[in-house]
Amino acid sequence: MTRKNNSIQDLSNLELSIQLSLNGLSFCILNSDTNTIGSLKHFELEKRQTPFELLDTLKHIFNTESITGHAYDKVTLVYVNELSTLVPKALFNENAMADYLKLNAKILKTDFITFDDIAINDTVNVYVPYVNINNYIYEVFGCFTYKHFSTILIEQLLKVEKHSNDSKLYVNVFKTHFEIVAIDKGSLLLYNSFTYNTPEDFIYYVLFTIEQLQFNPETIPLILLGNIQKDDVLYGILYRYIRDVGFGNRFDSYSYTEELKGNHSDFTLIKSL
Repeated sequence: MTRKNNSIQDLSNLELSIQLSLNGLSFCILNSDTNTIGSLKHFELEKRQTPFELLDTLKHIFNTESITGHAYDKVTLVYVNELSTLVPKALFNENAMADYLKLNAKILKTDFITFDDIAINDTVNVYVPYVNINNYIYEVFGCFTYKHFSTILIEQLLKVEKHSNDSKLYVNVFKTHFEIVAIDKGSLLLYNSFTYNTPEDFIYYVLFTIEQLQFNPETIPLILLGNIQKDDVLYGILYRYIRDVGFGNRFDSYSYTEELKGNHSDFTLIKSL
């Protein structure tokens, strides 16, 4: 029941989604009664933290933003890190998860490894969550769901491109890294994540991927998601080398109490709801 409709504190039937990385975190709160996202905030950290430092930061933000003062019907935690790899479901062995992951990520013997099923293309996403964060979220909220952000990204883009008859390149941008998802005729062709420090790093990895996939930079549609706008340096350097550059769309039906930066922003956070 909704007592009033003028503040997040007055709402019931709430869903909380938290997206976090060692460089920062975001969260949003959805009122499922009114289909309205009444709170969406971002917190960028000055330097990359350890999982232990991140837990202290998370506790501080929870306290200062009064996140724990509500009852939630659903809580979702989304992990953003490079510690993931895709495995065809037919070849997946749960006892070999560390072997899959260590081929393209630096992991520790003490790391807890889990996986998400990506049913839409019969793959499994193997990744490392942060156990201390999971334990804290459970202490605060009880039962919750957690996923790797690339699971959400891949699932949602494959749904959008399910009936497509051409190739597209999606680029999902964060402040220090970005992901490329290549889709050909509705099927996943490639997923990869890259860290970057300069616009030159950024365009190098994009053009290298285009070359390796034998796409034509004059004709391949490149669709942007995440933390990028048309007046950004990254957009400018992309458009210098690639002719068909545009912005994606979440295709969500939510109302927002605060204006977002575009239909392409906060893609995995909002799609996790």
